[in-house]
Amino acid sequence: MTTITPARRRARLTAGVLAGTALALAAPLAASAHVHVDPADATAGGSSVLTFSSSHGCDASPTTGFTIDIPEGVAGIAPHAQAGWTIERVGADAGVPTQVVFTADDPIESGLLTTVSMQVTFADDLAGRTVAFPVLQECIEGSTDWAQIAEDGQDPHDLDAPAPVVTVGEGTDAAHGDHGADADAHEGTSSADSTVLPIVLGAGGLVLGAAGLAAGLIALRRTRRS
Repeated sequence: MTTITPARRRARLTAGVLAGTALALAAPLAASAHVHVDPADATAGGSSVLTFSSSHGCDASPTTGFTIDIPEGVAGIAPHAQAGWTIERVGADAGVPTQVVFTADDPIESGLLTTVSMQVTFADDLAGRTVAFPVLQECIEGSTDWAQIAEDGQDPHDLDAPAPVVTVGEGTDAAHGDHGADADAHEGTSSADSTVLPIVLGAGGLVLGAAGLAAGLIALRRTRRS
C-alpha cells in the first residue's frame, strides 16, 4: 500500500491547478488566434477601409507577410501605403487586383499586434451577401492559410483557420431618395412660409393702419365740434 504524504498531496494539487489554468488560458488564446477584419460590415455600392489584424505568428514563428485574396464582386481596391511594408497588387494591370500581397520589411514577432489595411469598393450586386477575404499568413517557419468558410449554421469560431468575412448591406440610394424628398418637402414648406408670412404681416399692417386712421378722423371731428 502506497502512503500519500501531505507533501505529495500538495504537489499533486499544485500540478492539477497549473494544468487547469493552462487549459483555461489555452481556450481563449486559441479562439483569438485568427486574422480579424474591421469593420465586419459594409454597404453595397460604397467604399470601406478594411483593416486586417493579427497578434500572433505561425505558432511562435514571426510573421513575414500577408497575401489577401480579393473576392469577385469587389469593384475597386486601394491598399493603404504604410511604413514597414512592401505592397504588391497581383493582376492590377487587368483591372481590379485578384490579390494584395503585404510583405514586412522585417519579421514581426509573435505576440505583437500587426495590421494592414485597404480601401474596398463593393459592387451593388453584393448586397445581402457575406464576402470572404482569405488570408495567407507567411512566417519565417511555416504559414497559415486563413481560408475556411463556415457552412450554414456553423460557428466560424469552431473552424481551425476561418477566413475574415464582411457582411454587405443594402445600398443607401433609397435612403438618400427619401432624404431628398423630405428635403424638398421641407424646402417647399419653407418657401410657402416665406411667401405667406409677408402677406400676413402686410395684411396686419393694413388693419392697424386703417384703425389708426379711423381713430384720427374721430378725434378730429370731436375737436371741430368742441
